[in-house]
Amino acid sequence: MIGTGGRRTAPGTVLPAVGEGISVHRVMGTETEYGIIAPALPSANPTLLSSQVVNAYAATLREGLGNLAGTRWDYTDETPLTDARGFRMDRASAHPSQLTDEPAELSAEQIALERGEPTEAAILMNLVLNNGARLYVDHAHPEYSSPEVTNPLDAVLWDRAGDHVAVTAMQRIGAMPGFSPVILYKNNTDNKSVSYGSHENYLVPRSVPFSKLAEALIPFFVSRQVICGAGRVGLGPLNQESGFQISQRADFFENEIGLETTVRRPIINTRDEPHAVAEKYRRLHVIIGDANLNEVSNYLKVGTTALVLSLIEQGLGPVPVLEDPVGALHAISHDPSLQVTVRLTDGRSVSGLDLQEMYCGAVLAALPADADEQTRDVVDRWQSLLTTLRRDPLDAARQVDWVAKLKVLEAYRARDGLAWTDPRLALIDLQYADLRPEKGIYQRLARRNDVDLLVPPAEVARAAVHPPRDTRAYFRGRCIAEFPAEVVGASWDSLIFELAGERRLQRVQTREPLRGTAGLTEELFEVAADAEDFLARLLSGPDRRMAP
Repeated sequence: MIGTGGRRTAPGTVLPAVGEGISVHRVMGTETEYGIIAPALPSANPTLLSSQVVNAYAATLREGLGNLAGTRWDYTDETPLTDARGFRMDRASAHPSQLTDEPAELSAEQIALERGEPTEAAILMNLVLNNGARLYVDHAHPEYSSPEVTNPLDAVLWDRAGDHVAVTAMQRIGAMPGFSPVILYKNNTDNKSVSYGSHENYLVPRSVPFSKLAEALIPFFVSRQVICGAGRVGLGPLNQESGFQISQRADFFENEIGLETTVRRPIINTRDEPHAVAEKYRRLHVIIGDANLNEVSNYLKVGTTALVLSLIEQGLGPVPVLEDPVGALHAISHDPSLQVTVRLTDGRSVSGLDLQEMYCGAVLAALPADADEQTRDVVDRWQSLLTTLRRDPLDAARQVDWVAKLKVLEAYRARDGLAWTDPRLALIDLQYADLRPEKGIYQRLARRNDVDLLVPPAEVARAAVHPPRDTRAYFRGRCIAEFPAEVVGASWDSLIFELAGERRLQRVQTREPLRGTAGLTEELFEVAADAEDFLARLLSGPDRRMAP
């Protein structure tokens, strides 16, 4: 067991197949774009700053290995313009931010000029980590994409590992002569019209019609913010009105359904890029969530979503159709009292809590008597939190980021007589998300035992360098760790080896996320003499190790 309530999947547990049963267990993962500034360099190129984060962590991992400190990301199988509604967007019509199948570019000359270094300085923009994750420059932000996991507690653990990676990189930059310190924030907006993402990914059966997913998930996502919003000072995408709201992301969403992720943001993203066996799986790419520091918020964010997906796959999900989903998203976010109601097409007026209780009730009605411990834990926490929020939202400060932040802000307002227009409150909002252990307000709350924790720091530090054992991330991470010179490219669904004396590169497909696990491949790593021996043993072995 780790933490205070949830449990990892017990050894030997047979996970329900995706699409079978009401359960939190499925292949999932998270992505976090961190806010970044260099206080001493207010006009610094954010892409350059982000590349410093990647390179600083590479140097920390593999000091003295030079170019071996990074593995090239393989973009071969990426198809970001394929739409789940059955078409592909024309490349000329796509916003540049949608072209994630192209590497970020920052010229050596530009880097050298801004750093005052020789132009031959080698720069990494992508790093595949030993824990199976990806750390890279996503336009103007450093992004950590977690390895694939199979349950919400592990999702929290390897998401927190990303924060550990970010802090490690910050500390490395701060200690490097000639470099200005950078600060990373786990938040979603600079409050100057820019929003950046915290995404989730869930594998669902390809057999489930995308339209069924969308119609049942829209009201769930509109209301989910009440249990996992990160909180924000200011209303509107331009921060044009004073006040406090539940979600950092809500005001930046303009559409119900669409392919975009940075412009005209939709509640339901239609990108159809499974990174898995396409005939079997669909990857639901969720872009509407806030970046959570509170571990219970994060746990319930992914855990309740997994449960609702199970309901939809079984044909049991409620579909309370909203008259104006985008308007409802904004209205619920703008009311931290949780009293505002929104209209359904059947004429009813419901609150965000009402909507969440509909989904929670449907899960309770469908939950099998022999539900596993973590599934039961997520349901119990969900039900308990909704009860607490209905009684008094401020009583949920230990479990919910937006509530904890609001309590801190209200304490300052009461002490100093501050109006919501006071710029000091916006600074406190930002400081809540500061990842520096000695500066961040959330970090201070955690040290004072004012928030509930699920994953001990020692487990987080270990997860930063070790992959999950029950997905293909194990194979990816171990290959990166054991054969850094031979693995010359990697992606979610393949690794590319270059062996001395071989004229051709060797690609190993990893399209099945539940293959390449420790149970299937650990022995190979232990007995192989080198990369050539490892590949020979792998490719001569039974197909069950890697094949779908």
